[in-house]
Amino acid sequence: MASAKAPKTLNSAPAGRLLGAVVPPPAPLAPYATMVAASRGRFYAETESATRTCYSRDRDRIIHSSAFRRLKHKTQVFVEHEGDYYRTRLTHSLEVAQLARSLARSLKVDEDLAETVALAHDLGHTPFGHAGEDALAAVTADIGGFDHNAHALRLVTRLEHRYADFDGLNLTWETLEGLVKHNGPIWAPVPGPIAGFDARWPLDLSSWPGIEAQVAALADDIAYVNHDLDDGLRAGLFRVADLKDAPLAGPHVRAVTARYGELELSRFIGEMIRTLMSALLDDLRAETALRLAAANPGSAAAVRAAPQALVALSPAMLEELRALKSFLFTHMYQHPRVIASMGRAQAVITDLFGAFAADPALLPDDWARQCGPGMTGGVVRDYIAGMTDTYALAEYGRVFRTKITL
Repeated sequence: MASAKAPKTLNSAPAGRLLGAVVPPPAPLAPYATMVAASRGRFYAETESATRTCYSRDRDRIIHSSAFRRLKHKTQVFVEHEGDYYRTRLTHSLEVAQLARSLARSLKVDEDLAETVALAHDLGHTPFGHAGEDALAAVTADIGGFDHNAHALRLVTRLEHRYADFDGLNLTWETLEGLVKHNGPIWAPVPGPIAGFDARWPLDLSSWPGIEAQVAALADDIAYVNHDLDDGLRAGLFRVADLKDAPLAGPHVRAVTARYGELELSRFIGEMIRTLMSALLDDLRAETALRLAAANPGSAAAVRAAPQALVALSPAMLEELRALKSFLFTHMYQHPRVIASMGRAQAVITDLFGAFAADPALLPDDWARQCGPGMTGGVVRDYIAGMTDTYALAEYGRVFRTKITL
């Protein structure tokens, strides 16, 4: 009797065209894409790479920056979590970059620029998520407050010290525009760091950004809502049963349950997020196609001059997404565990700012040397904004000689 044949594996023989499949060449960019050849260049003139476009070079500079590495230890939504499953600013940025690149490819626009803006969009965030930003904004209100997009611009144009010839990363105009304006035009009052840089090199603040930055902004929205659902379930802030009637997510929860019955949590989350994210991305592509067809922009300049964003969700989907965000606000961001942790985190930021502002000698030497009349508050603000969660707690212990637990 003949023995049964062993099942084929991916390494033994292809099932279909997976092995040896030919990857099609990149499609030509659409006329409304940001064209490398039309870049407005860099503030400081440089010879460009022979092997990388200016936007892929920007991406590489961001990835190699110290500000990007620090995102590893900055919380996304501040939760007193136990374990390594939850998002940080770094993992969130990588997820946004993946979505942005995929969307850019389908829209035939510059993938490198979309990815670059996505990777950079959270560089300016403080430790402890939005709680830390609120606290730092409050204690610096008399010196201009704090805005994470404005601080991101300071990081990439001044505070990063990697090159002998200039401060910052000397990114292209289009990357800087996308970093500052990815959420839309900026009207008065313009945060100080943005206004200051705009006076040196205008970023056309009152116009929409290029389409790649718009892609990055929507990728951010889609990524964070989905991974907040994931993290909230894993942290036990709400249950699967709580989601069955939740806006937007509810139908996906019920569909997964109907198809598979009771699943282990990780598998349930994977199936729910997969279908929910696909629904959002499909809607975005459809609505964006309608807007592009109506506007018929023939250039990146026409995208910037449009009266509305050209990359968008449909009004119906946007309303559902807002309702889901409201659900998350109630069940996650305002959860008693989160609120308690936020309060303690804000105390850390507030106390550290007060201590350093009163006695700059407590700062590391390279930061203390920058202090002086009218300068100390801004220096302390930059120092604290750059901290990771773990470093902020360590500094609190050093300055106050006591350990604080969040």
